[in-house]
Amino acid sequence: MHSRMKSGMRPDFIRESPRASAPRWLCVSLHDVAPATWPFCRNVLAAVREVADIPLTLLVVPAYHGECSAQPEFEQAISQQRLAGHELALHGYFHADPHRPSDIVDWVRRRIYTAGEGEFCALSEDEARERLTLGSRWFAANGWTPMAGFVAPAWLLGAGAWRALRGQHGLQYTSTLTTLIALPEGHAIRAPCLTYSVRSAWRRPTSIVWNTLLARATQSSQILRLGLHPFDAESGPVRRSWQRLLKRVLRDRTPVTKAECVRQWRLQATHLVHRQGPQAFLRSPNF
Repeated sequence: MHSRMKSGMRPDFIRESPRASAPRWLCVSLHDVAPATWPFCRNVLAAVREVADIPLTLLVVPAYHGECSAQPEFEQAISQQRLAGHELALHGYFHADPHRPSDIVDWVRRRIYTAGEGEFCALSEDEARERLTLGSRWFAANGWTPMAGFVAPAWLLGAGAWRALRGQHGLQYTSTLTTLIALPEGHAIRAPCLTYSVRSAWRRPTSIVWNTLLARATQSSQILRLGLHPFDAESGPVRRSWQRLLKRVLRDRTPVTKAECVRQWRLQATHLVHRQGPQAFLRSPNF
């Protein structure tokens, strides 16, 4: 359930990020964390631990498909994950997109490719801001602060959502399928994401082949992401595929949360500016 942004949806405040010599990083995230998916999420976490005990970014949904996540047992379980060293990030609010697509291309993106879950794709700025605020308050009520990141369902952010994000105080990053975006500056950090689709029988083997090829094509990227979803441990071939990839990339990459990755990027950017001046920062290519 992922999709690339339309070119017209790329926010005008994004600038390219600087290149700097640094360790190669791996960010592993678990999407769609909610009471309804939590039993499957636990299976994914266990499958990750079979490979290595590494920090993940858990993308938590306040009201997944309308079901309130403010349930004591679930909140306690998520708090324990945070204490164990995993990062918690806000992942939409309802994780559902009931708005009518504007045309056939939009329909394919939001109803077929993303299974009707691109919640922040068509929201107005006010609607997006309200959901961001409500999600932030829920995090704060549970002591899950500071909340560094927000990731839109299916990585789909419309123009209104981009404006709301830009004005959201405290957020350090968001992400698309191919980049981490440092906030509030809007610097795009190249960070391709390997992610599987298991919604139908034909998607599973296709995802295995695609991600094997993509992992090879992105070997030179300083930052690589692995985006896991609740049902990614239910299919044996899919689970073994991403476990093999995870084991392989951990040979020469340091596992970090998204928040830590952006923090390290800022340190590199600061060092580059001090060494070469602000113009070097602005003209440098992506990672």
